Amino acid sequence: MDMSDQLYYVNILANILTNLYKFVQPICFILGNIGNLLTAFVFWRKTWRKNVCVLYFKVYLISNTCYINSSLLGSTFIYGYNIHLQNTNIVLCKAFYYSAFLFAIHPPTILILASIDRLLISSQNVDTRLYSSKRLAYFSIGLSTFFWIVFNVHILIMVHIQELYPSVFVCYYDLSSSYQNFVYYYLAIVNICFCFIMIVLCLLSFKNIRHIQVVPRQQRNQRRTMTKKDFQLLRCLFAHGIVYIIFRIGINLYYGYDAITRGQQRSELRRIIEVLINDFLTFLFNASYCLSFFIYISISKTFRHELKRILWKVCGKDVMPMREEENRQDNLAVNAGSVVNYIVPSS
Repeated sequence: MDMSDQLYYVNILANILTNLYKFVQPICFILGNIGNLLTAFVFWRKTWRKNVCVLYFKVYLISNTCYINSSLLGSTFIYGYNIHLQNTNIVLCKAFYYSAFLFAIHPPTILILASIDRLLISSQNVDTRLYSSKRLAYFSIGLSTFFWIVFNVHILIMVHIQELYPSVFVCYYDLSSSYQNFVYYYLAIVNICFCFIMIVLCLLSFKNIRHIQVVPRQQRNQRRTMTKKDFQLLRCLFAHGIVYIIFRIGINLYYGYDAITRGQQRSELRRIIEVLINDFLTFLFNASYCLSFFIYISISKTFRHELKRILWKVCGKDVMPMREEENRQDNLAVNAGSVVNYIVPSS
């Protein structure tokens, strides 16, 4: 295959990618915002506010929404419609990159904290389960948020509108190779570590659940139980981890590859192909922020029922509320008049 044929196929791929950003990503933008809004209606109801894991999910939801309406929307204009507003104003330039970095790192941090909470609540040790509290959640969320806000301040300092060629100005990092290597290695290492940590924590939580026992209803108040809602939230959290890995591992590996090969000479064809790969992996990365609602509605029966109640109430109709007993039990059985419930045994 000669060079002209290669460029022909590359142009086809470039057009496909442009159409993804022009037509598909706006759909993701709309569905992501609507889904997050519906999820917020459910999570901010009184019956859900008491759950510690839901508190983590609400912060995750806010952070996701911020990314969708900043970086995802910006990339739609840049790659889909060739509109580069960030190149025209230094404030927009710095804000665009800073929000992209902050909201790319903050949501997975919240998922890790939520995974730690699920690991605590599923522990066999009573004292360990007591650490799953809103006080610890507020402290850990506040500390991690403050850390990433401060840590990413280097973006506000090192990102400028650079003159790459005569009369060609682009909003980009500082052109020094050392800083660009730092950015790419930092993104790759942090996100790959996040993937590994989330999977390990979720697997440990599921391992703890294997030791859950069934005891008579009259004994359940003697020990701290895991409710049916807790089980469903744990499965949702595990699904978040899977989505994170599938949609984000590619771009993180690319960052590492780009940092390692940055000093190599690239042909024009290779450079174009690498740009296309980066743009496609960025599209997948952006799409992961729009899937939270679909995770909750496909995995959590309680979430579906609560959403159904809200929608029917908007239409002026009432739905029979899900029994509180069903929320607290993973399996309801009657044996000689004795109702049982899943609980975590104390050590």
